[in-house]
Amino acid sequence: MITVEFNRLPIKMGYKILDIGCGSGRHACAASRLEKVVVIGSDVCLDEVKEARNRLRLQEDLGEVGGGIWATLVADITRLPFPDHYFDMVICSEVLEHIPDQHTAIKEVSRVLRPGGDLVVSVPRYLPERICWALSDSYHQNANGHIRIYKKKELIALMEGSGSRLWASHFAHSLHTPYWWLKCLIGPKREDALLVNWYHRFLVWDMMKKPRITRFLEHLLNPLLGKSIVFYLRKEEHDRSPHFS
Repeated sequence: MITVEFNRLPIKMGYKILDIGCGSGRHACAASRLEKVVVIGSDVCLDEVKEARNRLRLQEDLGEVGGGIWATLVADITRLPFPDHYFDMVICSEVLEHIPDQHTAIKEVSRVLRPGGDLVVSVPRYLPERICWALSDSYHQNANGHIRIYKKKELIALMEGSGSRLWASHFAHSLHTPYWWLKCLIGPKREDALLVNWYHRFLVWDMMKKPRITRFLEHLLNPLLGKSIVFYLRKEEHDRSPHFS
């Protein structure tokens, strides 16, 4: 499930791209298909990093990479092991809602991004997420779960306060929203719910096959039901973000 629309971004050969909080590597894999870029997938969870590495290796074995370089590592978003201004682009997808110290995380992401570089941030959209929380306490009350729900203006203010400026945004994954509502209503940990299981199979099929009818339907419904909101920001050329010694 790719949330970032890479065709919006002015990515050039040789770009260094960080996918922070990469999880199983969905965006790192997508970025590695671009022509001759350097992709680093990083997450605080070792098991997720291992899965991302395995997916990238498989993609490489299948010849589905763009001829660039990739790497994975374990790192904490609040203490990134990279120099200032190292990356041309940073992806931070569905991460900030998990992080207690969001301000330090945002400062670190800005620190490692070069002036003029692009930052892509996605979080769960306010209303669909609020409904999930209302339907089920266990949806968010678990280890490493969601600890906050962002409003659009709030997150934009946080990101722009670190020295980046918003230049585009969109909603994504509207077909996933009813699935999560159903899952929360029935019980997030239940595995015997036929309707939820059927819907999950449908979503997997849709992600694999990408039929035109569901792509059109999702595009039509995203403004109303999009599960995620995606922000595209550009770091100001005159870098005013905090630096760390």
